[in-house]
Amino acid sequence: MARIKPQALLQQSKRKKGPTQTRLATIITCKFVVILIVLSLYATYRHRHGRSSDQSGFDLHDLQKSETFGESKKYNLPSYAILNTGKGSITMELDKDASPDVVDKFVVLCQKGYFKMMPFHHVIKNYVIQGGHSQRIGAAEDWILKGKSNNQLAISPKHEAFMIGTTVANSDDKGFELFITTAPIPDLNEKLVVFGRVIKGEDVVQEIEEVDTDEHYRPKSPIGIIDVTLKQEL
Repeated sequence: MARIKPQALLQQSKRKKGPTQTRLATIITCKFVVILIVLSLYATYRHRHGRSSDQSGFDLHDLQKSETFGESKKYNLPSYAILNTGKGSITMELDKDASPDVVDKFVVLCQKGYFKMMPFHHVIKNYVIQGGHSQRIGAAEDWILKGKSNNQLAISPKHEAFMIGTTVANSDDKGFELFITTAPIPDLNEKLVVFGRVIKGEDVVQEIEEVDTDEHYRPKSPIGIIDVTLKQEL
């Protein structure tokens, strides 16, 4: 048998180890690529998670703010309304907590100019001033006549002097009757919704209350609301 020379053995050895070294280099390269991919995915995850956390925190803050100041529409409504009348200004505070839906309708109508040049068509001394565009016999007259005929004037703590209200029916129809009480009135909880109170201009209310009226409590000289100004703060 021919004897292989040492140099030939060395050459043969290198040729045998070549593929093994190649596989090892490939494995290392693959592992390195995998590590890079993992690190890249992790970095992407951290970045997205961080943005998500920030966004979640923002949303939570907004939600808490909405719940505190009102996701409900009542907190987005103005707090005050100034009725500019022919006798002067009447400032009313809107009761957004007790009657948010009525206040909402009142505000929408104000924005549409519904109350501009609205007449006070019934003025009943020591009782109520009624405004509206309706030409029918006033609800206030119906109520006071019924109360007198029944001789029952039970006073509701809810209905005091200088309160602002409207009829319950207004929640369904397109009109809006406005009432300003000038004294504690008979218990009308089932018919009248109080949605505000006069905080300035009581003297103006009393001056309107003193106008001359006919036998049906209609003012002999026109008197009414010129326009309404809405305010969030005074």
